[in-house]
Amino acid sequence: MRLTIENSKNLIHNFHIKAKRDLSLAAFTFDLALKTFFLRYKPHYITNLSLAIPVVISQLGHTLVHMADSVIVGHFAGTIPLAAVSLVNSIFTIVMVIGIGISYGLTPLIAQENGRRNFRECGKLLSNSLIINTITGILLFILIYFGLLLVIDDLKQSPDVVKQAKPYLALLGASIIPLMIFMTFKQFAEGLGFTRQAMVISIAGNVLNVILGITFVKGLFGLEPMGVRGVGLSTLIDRSLMSIVMGIYLFRSKNFKEYLKNFVLRRISYIRSRKILKIGAPVALQYTFEVSAFSGAAVMMGTIGVAQQAAHQVAINLASMTYMMASGISAAATIKTGNNFGRKDFKELQLSANSNYHIVVVFMLVAACIFFIFSKYLPWIYTSDITVIQIASQLLIIAGLFQLFDGAQVVGLGILRGMGDVNVPTIITFMAYWIFGIPVAWYLGIVLGYGANGIWTGLTGGLLVSAVLLYFRYNHFLKRILQ
Repeated sequence: MRLTIENSKNLIHNFHIKAKRDLSLAAFTFDLALKTFFLRYKPHYITNLSLAIPVVISQLGHTLVHMADSVIVGHFAGTIPLAAVSLVNSIFTIVMVIGIGISYGLTPLIAQENGRRNFRECGKLLSNSLIINTITGILLFILIYFGLLLVIDDLKQSPDVVKQAKPYLALLGASIIPLMIFMTFKQFAEGLGFTRQAMVISIAGNVLNVILGITFVKGLFGLEPMGVRGVGLSTLIDRSLMSIVMGIYLFRSKNFKEYLKNFVLRRISYIRSRKILKIGAPVALQYTFEVSAFSGAAVMMGTIGVAQQAAHQVAINLASMTYMMASGISAAATIKTGNNFGRKDFKELQLSANSNYHIVVVFMLVAACIFFIFSKYLPWIYTSDITVIQIASQLLIIAGLFQLFDGAQVVGLGILRGMGDVNVPTIITFMAYWIFGIPVAWYLGIVLGYGANGIWTGLTGGLLVSAVLLYFRYNHFLKRILQ
């Protein structure tokens, strides 16, 4: 009996020792695998982050312009003017991303030609892109001034909101032309890996925009208070100066002399213009499908109430900040993917592309945590209206959920763009937002009566569909070129 008990104790003791040994071995194996994984991707993390961080800050500038407008108006003018800014930004952003998307057609081409060390072709591409983007800016201004300013009356919005929205929209429309010129120079420099200069100019421009916005809205230094018109005028001045400064830098810097030897404005090439538009036009559609979905949500919010529309503006401004940061990571992914694709170094392309997915997932997880924890406090940045704050805080919790999907889908688009794959991703974005996202948002928010929360839940579903399909497309396209 004693032997049996003793044997049992020994067996249990041996089992514990073996279990500890196995656990230690498993922990060691996991730690080793993690270190090996990190060391494998570490050079790509460093390279991509050094490219992405300046682009993130520069991209953030576009959102900060509209954020500054919202903050200034929300605190110094009131809820109705803030709703007017929400309405205008929702409409104008669609037009703006069409232009920005077309300007993005230059970046992968420049990155690919630079990867092939075909420097002179870069100057020819820049001259064609500048002409295309300037014409695009003029056409978009005409669309706003002679189209959207008339349509805005028929969107079933509050008459008080529409009255204040019109002059603001007209001034933002005029700012699209200098913005397109700035984007041409910015995309050219970033395609060559020079990302810091546009960042510095964007920061300076945003500081100027805030100073001028407060001055014009409040009527400081003896000026007459302009209300909503004031932030429109400050944006126009800011974007005009940014385009001039970026142009001066580009043509005077020694970094670009070799690339600009063949820059001649009077020579426009059909073949090069077609190459730019072949990438730029689908990219413009991709951005348009996504942004128009959120703009459609803003219009739906307006049919529910002014407070909901203002809350949507608050939440979408904050979500747009994290999106534009992810968009900066996406731009870095386009540049490195384009370089590797031009050199036909597909193994490096895969490692670099995967590392961008890792970076954006970590970043968006942090952003989601911030939205969850501070959902009740962040809306105070924009307004002191308690009703608006309560609605916006609920929307921010939902926004926290879709951060991961939003980041993953925009990086997927950037990687595929670097490889020249733009047509299938365009179809994917259309299906995700307009076949799935918006109908679900309308059904949940309007038909079932879940209001603002229902509309944003539908948008989250659209982002999820887009992220998953684009990831599958990336893997499929990569396997095809690796073979």
